[in-house]
Amino acid sequence: MANEIETLKQWVKDSDNIVFFGGAGVSTESGIPDFRSVDGLYNQKYDYPPETILSHTFYVTRPDEFYRFYQDKMLELDAQPNAAHLKLAELEKAGKLKAVITQNIDGLHQAAGSKNVLELHGSVHRNYCENCGKMFDAQYVKDCGGVPRCDECGGSIKPDVVLYEEGLDTGTIEAAISFIRQADVLIVGGTSLVVYPAAGLIDYYNGNKLVLVNKSATGMDRRANLVIQDSIGKVFSQLEV
Repeated sequence: MANEIETLKQWVKDSDNIVFFGGAGVSTESGIPDFRSVDGLYNQKYDYPPETILSHTFYVTRPDEFYRFYQDKMLELDAQPNAAHLKLAELEKAGKLKAVITQNIDGLHQAAGSKNVLELHGSVHRNYCENCGKMFDAQYVKDCGGVPRCDECGGSIKPDVVLYEEGLDTGTIEAAISFIRQADVLIVGGTSLVVYPAAGLIDYYNGNKLVLVNKSATGMDRRANLVIQDSIGKVFSQLEV
């Protein structure tokens, strides 16, 4: 493992065009549960599977039940950035990291200080009235209880997150592809790379420094130039800016 860390440190030292692509594993170390691990949301017991609850159809047809789950399980507003979030922000500030591309919706990259964050699946921190378009923060949605309503027009409020059955934002995808294509070093962390179309983004990488950092093996390991199976926070805390 030490040799792999040293290789990554050298690649980071030598590059000023790094892109990071991360998934749920980046946030689990901040206490936010993921969906597919043994202890993740998919393995807990609810009246409906989380995949069903977090679908567009369920949101439209059973909004009360959608929000009961969403407010209880998806709004971890006390979570704080961990070592990986903080190091990525440092690398960006130093001019080495060009973009963070994330599948997470918790806003922890921005809380750590990252500026150029491409949120593939949206953010819990942006919520809008479906009637008048007024924006609301996550705390407002969490405090409402039940279906949150606009304080001006009474319309229902929808989180600006990509639910199942909904498409990803085209502009965000195109920007992510552009950064990945131009990257010297692409670091993929905390993701099992099984959720498409997001996982397919690494196909656009043209370089020879593809790094996969994850606690467990992924189906993409054989394609990587460097594989580190360890805690992402532990790995990133060893990097030097």
